[in-house]
Amino acid sequence: MDTDSAKAAVDKATLYVVATPIGNLGDITLRALDVLKAVDVIAAEDTRVTVRLLNRHGIAARMFAVHEHNERRAAERVIDLLAGGSAVALVSDAGTPGIADPGAEVVAAVRAAGYPVVPIP
Repeated sequence: MDTDSAKAAVDKATLYVVATPIGNLGDITLRALDVLKAVDVIAAEDTRVTVRLLNRHGIAARMFAVHEHNERRAAERVIDLLAGGSAVALVSDAGTPGIADPGAEVVAAVRAAGYPVVPIP
């Protein structure tokens, strides 16, 4: 998918909660890859882990870390990005954010602020 059609895969001012592979980096859905290519920024549990996944699939993206020590501040940053019209993806190191990983606080804050949250398998 080229960049223009990838951008069409996401809506502005929306948080996408993207599931990532557990183990094999090839075990990711095409929809997840399309969203990761299309968003303006990725909020990642550990950017060092996420960059390996992105590199494997030829995706270049702006990222920042969301972990247990900064989740409240990260939630505020995500809301600021959404307020500016950015599409944001939230990913954990493996699996789905908020399930035994950081992310639940971000999702709750985004929903409370009135922005859409879209799960991506």
